[in-house]
Amino acid sequence: MILCCGEALIDMLPRQTTADEAAFAPYPGGAVFNTAIALGRLGAASGFFSGLSNDLFGEMLTDSLTASGVDTSLAARSDRPTTLAFVKLVNGQASYAFYDENTAGRLLSVADLPVLPDAVTTLFFGGISLVNDPAAGAYAALQARESAARVTMIDPNIRPSFIKDEAAYRARINGMLAQADIVKLSDEDLHWLEGPGDLVEVGRKLLARGPKVLFLTEGAAGARALTATQNRFVAATKVTVADTVGAGDTFNAGALAALETAGALTKAALANLPDATLDAALSLGTRAAAVTVSRPGANPPWAKEL
Repeated sequence: MILCCGEALIDMLPRQTTADEAAFAPYPGGAVFNTAIALGRLGAASGFFSGLSNDLFGEMLTDSLTASGVDTSLAARSDRPTTLAFVKLVNGQASYAFYDENTAGRLLSVADLPVLPDAVTTLFFGGISLVNDPAAGAYAALQARESAARVTMIDPNIRPSFIKDEAAYRARINGMLAQADIVKLSDEDLHWLEGPGDLVEVGRKLLARGPKVLFLTEGAAGARALTATQNRFVAATKVTVADTVGAGDTFNAGALAALETAGALTKAALANLPDATLDAALSLGTRAAAVTVSRPGANPPWAKEL
């Protein structure tokens, strides 16, 4: 099982009622939540770990995960509220008002970390859940506890506007990157972390700190996989874009699902991946992401759609 560890929240999206009144409609979301959903829909054994509320929004999140075949048995349940993100659109550009204080996700602590069954072979971390304590510290502790025995992947999905203490955030992310076997970054994320320069050269510097594989998404151009000796690239599938919500999250799921199918989600296999395995991971990641961007919101494809 691939256990996705990180945020689940409710996006409150602006809508108009039948009486032409402004309103908000709730939609399950969150970067790590989206990756878990996409993995389940692609047929991979997928699980989700986070702080989930027992409130009605928490029920929506759990129901969505279950409907996509995601195991939620390891989640930490509480009566704290669910994180809400109210979205405001101005000329197509989104801004957010987050209600995250004292929530089930934000107050996740080291004491909530589960004992993992042997079925969990891989842990995926990422998103805004790695920004604020105590939850961010709990996820870092879980990776540190498990990284010697299990494959770990991280996609920090960096949102600079959310980061209040940049030094602390960089220290946490750099520590997690060094322990990870697989890292996914957008080209913008890589430059934010490592500074300017040629993508391949900068990416290889990051690989020298510990990871075996670095996936780099390059927007509409496509995606790249780097190892110490390999540089594989797959062009993006051309589609009419509705929006890019969930694109990177879906890519993560596609890449992980392809590696799982190839039997490559072991530390030994990741240290010596054939070009064909990297190409398959890039191909499924980009094809799945293309379906997601072709329709509104984070709505990853089912395997049968590919």
